[in-house]
Amino acid sequence: MAAITAKDVAELRKKTGCGMMECKKALVEANGDMDEAVKVLREKGLAAAGKKADRIAADGLVDTITVGDTTAIIEVNTETDFVAKNESFREFVRGLLTTIVEKKPADVAALSECQYANTDLTVNAKLNEMIFTIGEKLDIRRFDIINGTTSTYIHGNGAIGVVVSFAADSAAKNNAGFAEFAKNIALQVAAYPVEYLNRDAVPAARIAEEREIIMTQINNDEKNAKKPEQIKEKMVDGKIGKFYEANCLLDQAYVKEDSMSVQKYVDTTAKEFGGNIVVTGFVRYEKGEGIQKREENFAEEINKMVNG
Repeated sequence: MAAITAKDVAELRKKTGCGMMECKKALVEANGDMDEAVKVLREKGLAAAGKKADRIAADGLVDTITVGDTTAIIEVNTETDFVAKNESFREFVRGLLTTIVEKKPADVAALSECQYANTDLTVNAKLNEMIFTIGEKLDIRRFDIINGTTSTYIHGNGAIGVVVSFAADSAAKNNAGFAEFAKNIALQVAAYPVEYLNRDAVPAARIAEEREIIMTQINNDEKNAKKPEQIKEKMVDGKIGKFYEANCLLDQAYVKEDSMSVQKYVDTTAKEFGGNIVVTGFVRYEKGEGIQKREENFAEEINKMVNG
């Protein structure tokens, strides 16, 4: 059997990020062959990922990157907040963003087959390696690629991420105040989540459904049920206006000056800059949204620990 030195273990740990004992075991199994030991650890990583596949990863991190005219946003989930704060995990997420900008994959499945930035591994292999090293299930949940003029904002150390896209002429984009203006719109999206950009983006079926619900509410109200139909229709119109204010970004009250809408803020700023600005879209990720988190039963867990 080849002699395994502390230097060998340290070198393997540097290459893989795995724990000292795991590195030593891998070197022993590989009879001191460094490349074979790396392979052993990667295979163990794959096995570890398989064992953790059914576990729930509802925490994690949202992050963004902008390179030239391309911006990417990603959500990667972990089981615990502790791991989400781990610097090696955060470096892994940054590497994913770099890979996305370079390779521009169509979806998560395509991303998994891409070569992970600055390595000879696929993203899937790197993910399994990270799962083995960190000891938790990790999940690349979603990403978006946005081209053109954008502003980004990350809130709460990666709890919420926003990308807002703009169409703006040179007079606006070259103004010293444009970056602050664009950041204000991103802050608005982070603070007050909405489904739609503007009224035109709301499906007609959604408005028809809202009108029907509102009219039913009016007819079920004794005070309003006997009012003329044209009055009821005006009441519905008024409530639909409130619906737009609550669900469309550009109809919202602007967070820093609620006497004006976001659209009014955009128009006022464009006029001030002597140019044209249009907000063309936004992406908002909130980590873990829509994922059913595991319910912990601490009494049951303690009982298991005590009684085996």
